[in-house]
Amino acid sequence: MERYGEPIGAETTTLLWSITVSIFAIGGLLGALSVSLIIKLLGRKGTLLLNNVFALAAALLLTLGERAKSFEMLIVGRLIIGVDSGIALSALPMYLGEISPKHIRGFIGQFNSILICLGVFTGQVLGLPELLGQETRWNYLFTFLALPAALQMCVLPFLPESPRFLLMERRDEAGAERAFQRFLGKEDVSQELEEVHAEARAQENLHTVSVLQLLRNPAVRWQLITVIITMACYQLCGLNAIWYYTNGILREAGFPENILPYITLSTGIIETLAAIISGLVIERIGRKPLLIFGFSAMAVFFSLLTLCLNLQESATWMPYLSFVCILAVIASFCSGPGGIPFILTGELFEQSYRPAAFMIAGIVNWLSNFAVGLLFPFIQETLQSFAFLVFVVVCTLGAIYLYIVLPETKNKTFMDISQSFAKINKIPEPSPARETELVLSVKSDSNGKVPDADMESSF
Repeated sequence: MERYGEPIGAETTTLLWSITVSIFAIGGLLGALSVSLIIKLLGRKGTLLLNNVFALAAALLLTLGERAKSFEMLIVGRLIIGVDSGIALSALPMYLGEISPKHIRGFIGQFNSILICLGVFTGQVLGLPELLGQETRWNYLFTFLALPAALQMCVLPFLPESPRFLLMERRDEAGAERAFQRFLGKEDVSQELEEVHAEARAQENLHTVSVLQLLRNPAVRWQLITVIITMACYQLCGLNAIWYYTNGILREAGFPENILPYITLSTGIIETLAAIISGLVIERIGRKPLLIFGFSAMAVFFSLLTLCLNLQESATWMPYLSFVCILAVIASFCSGPGGIPFILTGELFEQSYRPAAFMIAGIVNWLSNFAVGLLFPFIQETLQSFAFLVFVVVCTLGAIYLYIVLPETKNKTFMDISQSFAKINKIPEPSPARETELVLSVKSDSNGKVPDADMESSF
């Protein structure tokens, strides 16, 4: 009214709302497309540091947009925080995977998922009506976007760069040795350096490959297919539909409007707890069983949810059973599919392929995210209470594919994982004698003497 002197039309309101919501996924896609170039220029740590600038800019625009009476600031702010998320979801799992010893790599990688869940829960708490979930306070909720960014800018400069990046891409052996020593808390890191050298030798003329080169390389074809399918299932398995439409589902289930925010809060608690439990057991159970269990359980509980929604009127307790199914779907997702796809993307590819692999995974992730947000309302309108059966099919097919194709990556080196795909890629595996020769030649070249051949690296 202040700007144009007339009320906004209903169609324009819907359009602006849709753009504001969906522009986040577009920003995520832009971040995923740019991350490979930024990582090549700045490294893993430098990319994470730069990324905080996007978060601070978005926090400023989103916080002040309402006061400035500018919906454009809200849209641009959502776009920028989407870019921040797209970069973070590639650079952070890559960094965590490269700095973690192999026996705790999955556990460390799950922190990404755990803290995302904790962030969702924090947003739900701050968004309660008693706190910032009011018409006069909602814009201040966006100020909290700046807090983790400021914290990371204070702490990250004191952490080392990825030692694998320093050694294999920057050729800085002294820097890599210092980084290994700081991360592992020990002076003798010769075994870790040996393994990275051996991987570099195995890849011979090491250079960071482009996305096009990765797509054309038959030696990593099934690793790439596995990451694409896993990341697509991560978004298309239906959890976003649960998040986007939980309140609507609960209203249809008959829950009173005034208690909906508190019921939604319980979903955040379940999500966080399931992610923590998954992190605690991932190194015992493994990636593959957790992924298959998660997708299979989601298929079961989506089926039960569909049944409950079709029997809503048959019993007074049926809406509560529907809500239990929603909680079970969320817990099943966070038990494996919620974090492991990002861990796998870092584990299935050796150093030179990793940035391009994360770019492809990010593109699939954000396009799938956008597709669910765009298409699910139409699917729901067409199929009504049977809409969730679409996700049953996705989860079932995903579980079957992972059971057939994915090898277990628990406690394996990056070279071991790569070699486990050699047969399906129809690439001859290096002989044990050749692998030993590579390691010994590297050690001999660096120290002038040949070490014992029975060393086992922790990376």
